[in-house]
Amino acid sequence: MACARPLISVYSGKGESSGKNVTLPAVFKAPIQPDVVNLVHTNLCKNNRQPYAASELAGHQTSAESWGTGRAVARIPRVRGGGTHRSGQGAFGNMCLGGGLMFAPTKTWRRWHHRVNTMQKRYTICSVLAAPALPALVMSKGHRVEEVPELPLVVEDKVEGYKKTKEAVLLLKELKAWNDIKKFYASQRMRAGKGKMRNHLRIQRRGPCIIYNEDSGIIKAFRNIPGITLLNLNPYAKTVSRNTILRQAKNHKIQMDRAAAALEAKSDEKEVPGKKPVVEKKGKKAVCVEKLKKPKKPLVGRKAAVTKKPASEKKPTKKKPTGKKPTTEEKKAAA
Repeated sequence: MACARPLISVYSGKGESSGKNVTLPAVFKAPIQPDVVNLVHTNLCKNNRQPYAASELAGHQTSAESWGTGRAVARIPRVRGGGTHRSGQGAFGNMCLGGGLMFAPTKTWRRWHHRVNTMQKRYTICSVLAAPALPALVMSKGHRVEEVPELPLVVEDKVEGYKKTKEAVLLLKELKAWNDIKKFYASQRMRAGKGKMRNHLRIQRRGPCIIYNEDSGIIKAFRNIPGITLLNLNPYAKTVSRNTILRQAKNHKIQMDRAAAALEAKSDEKEVPGKKPVVEKKGKKAVCVEKLKKPKKPLVGRKAAVTKKPASEKKPTKKKPTGKKPTTEEKKAAA
């Protein structure tokens, strides 16, 4: 099999072999199962569907009433009014326009989404990556790769520095891959159905997929060529359609720098001991303020642990004289 080659040649920007070889990754030797790929692709595409349903009031938004007997017409309810074709037509019946729902009506609580097993998704990714290593399978899908020197095609790292579209076009022509681009550029056609009203007017087939390690301008060089897909294997990258790639190391470094700057500014404001000294504006000497704490006396025994304030002694209160007059007996005793 073509995918069992141990080494792959590295090509230069001029379409010539550079003399370097790269070991073929083990994923290109994975078995390919089209049935698993089809199952996973179908179920994952179902997760993007938008729920829809028929209105419960469909066909019943009119005040129709039967004309009764004696008019030589059917007794079906008929739309009121005049001056239009709709007046006098039947309503609410199964044989009428906008009549009863003949089958089960669509509901929004239908099972739209489908779960996919994790192992099946991983197996599908391996199969999809291993498929481009088979030239016969690639050609059976309609790709024009007869003149391409090798599949998968590995190019030098200098290509990541391309920033002009003309450089990218020249590279594809040197690698004999431009015929594939021309075929998919000619496959542009009008979309069938209501999608034309929803800003999806034209469609075209997919062409080569370019996988890069670091964006040094390669996105700008290849993004305007029809049929080409750009992918970054960085697991922390966003979708390629946004052309924004985030790197974990870079973001981590930025966060650490911000945290260090914030901590340094906070320590300068609070004058924490052990940090950088505060320098005044008029060129005075740096002063480092340290907070001194008084040593606490050791407590002995259990009673010392819980200290209570002594209760203040209560003074005897003097009785206030009452305003009552003394009786005659009290006056005699006093005399």
